[in-house]
Parts: sequence; C-alpha cells; structure tokens
Amino acid sequence: MEENEIWAWDGNAAQDKGRWQQPEWERDRQERERQEREARELAAARKHFSRLGAMYLLGTIVIFAVQIGCSTAVGLLHPEWLMSGDFTLLLSMLPMYVIGMPVLILLVRIIPADRVERRRIRAGSFIAAVVMCFGAVYLTNIIGNIITTAIGMLKGSGVQNQLLNVTESVSLWMIAFWMVICAPIMEEYVFRKLIVDRTVRYGQGTAVLLSGLMFGLFHGNLNQFVYAFVLGMLLAFLYVKTGNLKITIAIHMMINFMGGLVSTALMRMIDLDAYLDLVAEMDVPAMMEYVTENMAGLLAYGVFLIFVFGCLIGGLVLFIVCLAKRKFSFARGQVAIPRGKRFRTVALNLGMLLYGIFWIAVIVYQLLA
Repeated sequence: MEENEIWAWDGNAAQDKGRWQQPEWERDRQERERQEREARELAAARKHFSRLGAMYLLGTIVIFAVQIGCSTAVGLLHPEWLMSGDFTLLLSMLPMYVIGMPVLILLVRIIPADRVERRRIRAGSFIAAVVMCFGAVYLTNIIGNIITTAIGMLKGSGVQNQLLNVTESVSLWMIAFWMVICAPIMEEYVFRKLIVDRTVRYGQGTAVLLSGLMFGLFHGNLNQFVYAFVLGMLLAFLYVKTGNLKITIAIHMMINFMGGLVSTALMRMIDLDAYLDLVAEMDVPAMMEYVTENMAGLLAYGVFLIFVFGCLIGGLVLFIVCLAKRKFSFARGQVAIPRGKRFRTVALNLGMLLYGIFWIAVIVYQLLA
C-alpha cells in the first residue's frame, strides 16, 4: 500500500480489525475546515442579529421622535389640549402606529426572513395556552409590582406604574380601541412575526427568547417588562409551533381586554381608594354604607378576582403538566450555534447591545424619576 494514499490500514488489529483509518494530517485538515466554516457562520449570525437590533433601535428612535415632535407642537399651539387624558393617549398612540411602527416595519423587512410552517392547533390545546398565558401574566405582574415596591422603598418614593396612570385618566372606549384592538395586532406583527421569522433559522429557542426580551424591553418600565417578557416568550412559542399569528393576536387581545378594559371598569365602579380611606379612618358606619351602595360592583370585582386566582392555579398546574410531558421542546434551526457561544453571538453584538442599553436606560430613568 502506497504511503501517499489518503486512507491507510489501521495496524491495531486488536481494536480496529478490518477497518480503514484516516491519517492524522487529513483529520487535522478537516478539523481546520470545520472550525473555519463555524467561524464564518458565527460571524454571519452575529452580523444578522446586529442588523436586527440596529433596525429595531432606529425604529424606536423614530417612534420617540414623532411622539415628542407631536407633543411639543401641541404644547406650543394648544397646551390646554394636553389636559385631556384621551387626547394625551391619542397623541402618543397615533404617531406611533401611523408613522413610527410602519417605519420600523420597513426597516426590519430589509433583513432576510424564513417562513414559519403553519400547523393546526386543537381546541383543547388553545384553551390550555390561554389559561397558561393568563396565569403567567397575573403571576409575573404580582412579582413585578413586588420588585418595584421594594425599589420604591429603597429610594424613599414610589415608582410610577405607567399602565395604571394611563388607564386611570382615559375613557373606556379609548382603552378598548388602542389597547384591546390596535396594540395586540401591531405588537404581535412587530415583535412576534418580524423577529421570529428572522431568527428561527438559529433555533426555535433563540427566536422565542429574543422575541420575549425585545418585547419586554420595548415597554420601557419595570412593571410591564416582567410580565411582557414572559408573555412574549409564551406567544412566540405558540407562533413558532403553529405559524399562525391570528392565535397570538387573539390571546393578546383577551389579556388586554381583561387586564386593561375589564379591570379598569370594575375599579371605577367600586372606587376602591375611597373604601380604603374609610378603612384607614375606621369609620364603620360609612364602610357599611359604602358596601351597601356598591354591592353590585363588589360582587363583580369578586368574580374577577376568582377568575384571576383560577387562572393562576390552573395556569401553574398546566405549566407543570406540560413540563412533565416535555411539551416545551424547541427544534434546532438550519444554522446551529454551538453551546457556549450563543449569548455572545445573539446578544453581544453592536446592534443588540445598543437596543438593550437604550431601553435599560429608559427603564432605569423611569424607576428613578
């Protein structure tokens, strides 16, 4: 057998009898080629994620710019209009959804995307997903409030709840239109479809995590970040498994309907702050009178609380069952990022770092304000 042949006979008959063995120099060459190919793929992946982060940052800047520009113009020309909660919300939402978000979408669509395969979901699975999403939102909302309350105690003043501030000052029909209809449609397209379609090639787990994180940061305050991050991952998981954005939009609408519209309407019915003032004053006759006058609202609020606790318990049970049955499995993508290099590839790049730093700065400013 010639020495210059690529394949040589393995002389260790005791271990490799009858088997051809590749010479060491050839194995070294193939290993170098594999490492070079992996390095090229990782560099391309980092560039891809950096572009994605940069486009979302540019879109965010455009949103801020049009919102600030419109508010400044109205403040200079008709400052009295800013006294209306409905108009203030309109002044924030309309520029974002008519100008800012469309620009962001155009920027992101420049980046190549993959098509997520459509699959049907059974009615039982959809109901289970709804319960888990509701339970996750309520649980993480409690956790977020505990964290912000602790921060408020440390700094000596309360942390503003941005969502509560908005819902307290606007009419119910404005909440229904902007928060229950417009927000779920736009946010699911921007933070589920656009992100997942452009990252699923690197694995479903990567796409789900990034969708939830970027969605949570976009809310710009710690109260909403905690539950938006978790909800975003659950909705992204549903999207990568079904490829059907209508499912995630429907669940998002349900959550905003209950959390934004129904809870606000009930709180206004019973005027809970007034009752707490009576409790603080220990005015028992006034407390009894309050309960009698607000019996219908209190009963409705009680039903709402039963719904909340039911979702908490049911969602937790279903989540544990799904974990036990390994329902939360993630398919590998067309491009595999090796373990130990995923965080660096996905997050430690210029675009994603700038997007994260921008929104973390906004969240910290909101906490300290």
